[in-house]
Formats: sequence, C-alpha cells, structure tokens
Amino acid sequence: MERAGGDEWQDPEPFLRGVAWWDGRRPVRADPSVVGVLPWELVERASLPVGVRLELTASPGTRAVEVRYRARVPGPDGAGPPVPAHCFGLWRDGRCAGEAYRAPTAEEATVALTLPPSAPPGAVFTVYLPEVSAPVVLGLRGVGGAVAPAPRRPRWLVYGDSITEGWWATRPAHAWPAVAGRALGLDPVNLGYAGTGRGELPVARQLAGLDASLITLAFGTNCWGPVPTAPPALYELTRAFVATVRDGHPDTPLLVVSPLRRPDAEDAPNGLGATLAELRAAMEEAVRDLRAAGDTRLALLPGRPLLRPEHLWDGLHPNDTGHARLGAAVADAVRVLGLPQP
Repeated sequence: MERAGGDEWQDPEPFLRGVAWWDGRRPVRADPSVVGVLPWELVERASLPVGVRLELTASPGTRAVEVRYRARVPGPDGAGPPVPAHCFGLWRDGRCAGEAYRAPTAEEATVALTLPPSAPPGAVFTVYLPEVSAPVVLGLRGVGGAVAPAPRRPRWLVYGDSITEGWWATRPAHAWPAVAGRALGLDPVNLGYAGTGRGELPVARQLAGLDASLITLAFGTNCWGPVPTAPPALYELTRAFVATVRDGHPDTPLLVVSPLRRPDAEDAPNGLGATLAELRAAMEEAVRDLRAAGDTRLALLPGRPLLRPEHLWDGLHPNDTGHARLGAAVADAVRVLGLPQP
C-alpha cells in the first residue's frame, strides 16, 4: 500500500480523546494512584476505555487510516450490550462514514478504515474503538497521505452509571455522551460505571482534580437498587457530591440529570421502602436548594420526562433511539446553561 512518509507508525497519544487518566500506555477511567478507595466493581469497569476514541485530520490524497492495536478477546459470558467485539467506526460531521470489523484475536492486529474521498480539507474524522475488548492503540498511519491529530475541543466530564456508560447502545458512537458531545463540539470523557455510579464521594474527589470546561452528573438509578438508599440520604449525598466537585471547579458549568424513567421502580419500594420517584424528587430538591443558595452555574435536567417505555431496551437501559433522545436533551440543557468556550 502506498503511504506518504514511508511505513512509520505515529504515536497514538496525541490523537486519543476522551482520556481521563493513563496507566502506562492504557487509558483508564479511574486514577490508578488511588483506586484502593474505590469499590472493586467500579475499578473493574474503569479498566474499559469507554468513550476513548481517535480524532484526526488527513492531508489531500489520504485514502485510509490504519490503526495498530492489541485487544482482549471477550469471553462467551461477558456482560453488557451485544456490541461487535472488534468493530471500529469512522465518523465525520456527526455521521457514520464507515466501519471495519476484525475477527477477535489475542494477537496484535491492524485495521484499515477507508476515508471518504469527498471530505473537504481539514475535515475531522473520529475513530470509535471497540470498547468491550479494551483495545490499546499502539500506532496509526495514513495510506496515500498523512494524518495529524485534530484540534482539541473543550473537555466535558460525564459521570454516571451503566446508562452513561452506554449500555444497550449498539455502537459506542450511539451512547448518549457521544451523541451530545458531537452536537456540542465537546470532548466527552465518559465516567459512567455499570453497576455502580451511586454518588461515590471518592469519585467526586477525582472529578475535582481533573481539568474540565463542563461537568455532568447523571446518577441515582442504582441508589434504588441493588444498594438501596433512602430519600434523605440521597438528598445529602447529592449535595455532598456537588460540593466536593465544586472544590476543584467553583465556577465550571455543572448539569445534574436526575434518574430516567424506570417503570418497574417508579412506585415500587426498595429495601428501605423508597420508590424511585421519591429518590428522584430528593435529588432534584437538593439541586434546586443548591441553586437557591447561590450556585448559579448549576442546572437540573429532570430525567423522568425524557424517555418513554418504548425507548428502553430492557425497561432500564435506553435503546439507540433512547440514547439519541437523551443526548439531544442534554445538549439542549447545556446550551441553556452556557456552552464552554475553546
């Protein structure tokens, strides 16, 4: 294959976006220096590079980009949505421009993604990685021309649970933080943790230490179950979580999304006798009280009206249409709150 500049592989780090922390050459979603204070299941989810992607531009004549990587082969009983294990997606201008699939292998592999010939000079391409197989990108190079890192965008920290992590979206690009990030022109850092995301204060402390132009908190569903919480406790937890984040981001726009509709939990008591509707009301009250106390850069997006039952894949997690609707609603709320400037 013809390649400008020979067969040299470029360092992937300048191309990678959505990265919170590094553990060697591997992007991770929890600070590796302090993981001992976090729940083990959160640390396990944090090892997956959810939301991590490549963003690049290409010189005229570049026909494709090759990505060299090493990935984990998923086991047959792996939990999570049915995403093709080694499916790489190429996006431009908010649309999928192509996909490339590699059969699962434990060895180092290379995949090539064809660039659309009609792309204008300076067009930004995004390569979404097969998150479920935890790939480590080792290098990339252009075919027929050169590729360069795309300009960086304002950084957006998005904390939550499996819904934020993107469960039951059929592709990483369809998860709601990715949808909203494209609409807003931001760099979403996905800090959603399936099975957890219950307002862990050590995570709030980590968020306080990360650079960010915008922060979104979207948790509370897992406070109904499997670890039951009472409304007064969630009220105080919400206030404490926001206050801890504010230690590092006193003026950063901060959007709180309360729990989405969950039909089986809305009026059903958890182990402490609280319904999801009551927990949601407590969380929303905490945000309104913080705003009334003077936090004018804090906003609330009530979650219950955003999706209908037909937008839920399993009665809890959104399907692709649900993720698209949620992403659009969050983008609208951020525009009202005020878009961060580059």
